[in-house]
Amino acid sequence: MSLKFYMDENVPRQITVGLRLRGIDVLTVQKEQRSGQSDPEVLARATELNRVLFSQDDDLLALAKERQQSGTFFPGIVYVRPRTTSIGDCVHDLELIAKVSASEDCHNKVQYLPL
Repeated sequence: MSLKFYMDENVPRQITVGLRLRGIDVLTVQKEQRSGQSDPEVLARATELNRVLFSQDDDLLALAKERQQSGTFFPGIVYVRPRTTSIGDCVHDLELIAKVSASEDCHNKVQYLPL
């Protein structure tokens, strides 16, 4: 079974579509009508849903570090710096992560793209 992703609102729609076309379970902040929520709220929602959060938001890296240091659980974050990796490469790398990783492999970790 592949990982499930929760997409932050700053993720290009083409990445979400590309993953869905490859059979990856993706839920977006927009689909849940949660646009504009703070980073802690977005990460809390991903945690509630037990979905790995994909984002291009640097602020989430600091939040992940705080959680790691305090021992507060989160299901994982995959991060890519904006405009450093093509949409196709993001889709490819996220598909690979989703299909070869167990959810426990991602717990309390940050994975950086490109792989």
